[in-house]
Amino acid sequence: METSELLKKVRKIEIKARGLSSNVFAGQYHSAFKGRGMAFSEVREYQYGDDVRDIDWNVTARFHRPYVKVFEEERELTVMLMIDVSGSLDFGTQRQMKREMVTEIAATIAFSAIQNNDKIGVVFFSDRIEKYIPPKKGRKHILYIIREMLDFHGESKRTNVKQALEFLTSVAKRRCTAFVLSDFYDRQDFLQPLQIANRKHDIVALQVYDLRARELPDVGLMRVVDAETGHEQYIDTSNRRLRQAHEKYWRQRHEQLCETMNKCNVDLVSIATNEDYVKALLMLFKQRS
Repeated sequence: METSELLKKVRKIEIKARGLSSNVFAGQYHSAFKGRGMAFSEVREYQYGDDVRDIDWNVTARFHRPYVKVFEEERELTVMLMIDVSGSLDFGTQRQMKREMVTEIAATIAFSAIQNNDKIGVVFFSDRIEKYIPPKKGRKHILYIIREMLDFHGESKRTNVKQALEFLTSVAKRRCTAFVLSDFYDRQDFLQPLQIANRKHDIVALQVYDLRARELPDVGLMRVVDAETGHEQYIDTSNRRLRQAHEKYWRQRHEQLCETMNKCNVDLVSIATNEDYVKALLMLFKQRS
């Protein structure tokens, strides 16, 4: 992509994402994703109704009257964006490509995070770790991330969520909130690494899919190519049984994905490329508040 065209796209996404994070998601993100816990802030004189367990006995002894410790939420978070860059994301029959929607969602989360003074890091993955951007703060860092999301091309076309989760567990030493943005076209089981990762971190799964993955239109003979394997074939979409089998296959895979997330106690949001991801994110934030 040419530099001028890339900068225009970065600016366009920045304007939209900053607007959403400032106006639509203001406060929602803060209450949905908590900090690491409570941190000591100060001491003050005991007031009626204070918990006696919070009394600071050293200060109390020094001033001969009771003082209590005051705690406040330790807000700062590290947010990791786990972004699938496999071949299947370069597909879209509706308003936009899956990769474009993933980029917009990731940018919106990133701008929401920096408004709360959180750090943002990124893991680009396929069936390998394609690139790791360590967590940092600030607008400049986020614009660099957006440029990479728009212009980055992985070496592999396939998907391996298991490897991405194992990398997160090994590289992120402190607890973080990790958003896995993928279509989850992965033939391998990732239940165990997801359980391990979610015990250490707070994992949120955001599935982005195209409507045609769920249902085929009746348009006669259609050429289809598997973006991850390169396998090509022609199918007759006027065949009702074929369309039903396609829908059944999608439903089974989706149910399996939901079951995996439920077993691991991970929030899953599924968003089609013809749907409004803003509503989906708002629902997620409200559910977690």
